[in-house]
Amino acid sequence: MQVVFETQRLKVRKLLLKDFKPFHEMHSNIRVMQYVRGRAMTFEENEKELPALIEKYKNPENDFWIYAIERKEDGHFVGTVALVKDTQGDDEIGYRFLEKYWKNGYGFEIAEGLVSYCRSLGMSKVIANVVVKNEASTKIIRKLGFHFVGDFVSDDLKLPERKFELKL
Repeated sequence: MQVVFETQRLKVRKLLLKDFKPFHEMHSNIRVMQYVRGRAMTFEENEKELPALIEKYKNPENDFWIYAIERKEDGHFVGTVALVKDTQGDDEIGYRFLEKYWKNGYGFEIAEGLVSYCRSLGMSKVIANVVVKNEASTKIIRKLGFHFVGDFVSDDLKLPERKFELKL
């Protein structure tokens, strides 16, 4: 297993087909997906989504990287982390966790690790788009030193969002 980066308690690695059960559990939970897609994903959608994300690893020009997050202590899949180009060509970070792993400090830990990883890649800035109602993620992004750029309504979610930026 190739580790992309690590934090104190977590490892980030490429997704694997064996991740399907927790991947589906996470994506089929409306509380997890409300600020991502605005709806839970079906079994059939997840059955297509996971292999499609894995296939992207084969393309070095890919600009849509989604990785698995697992706990070091037991190897359990706890969520995913994203590093993608947005529609303006900015490097956007994101993360999501299975609901049963919320409120453990993993969000801040993985976001901080992802920012460090982006620095190590030589990026000059990263952005985070956060749905206004997602107060937990807003707190994390602000704690990491991201600065507010502006408000917008996303084309896909149709929800008010805030764009934050962090110079690296």
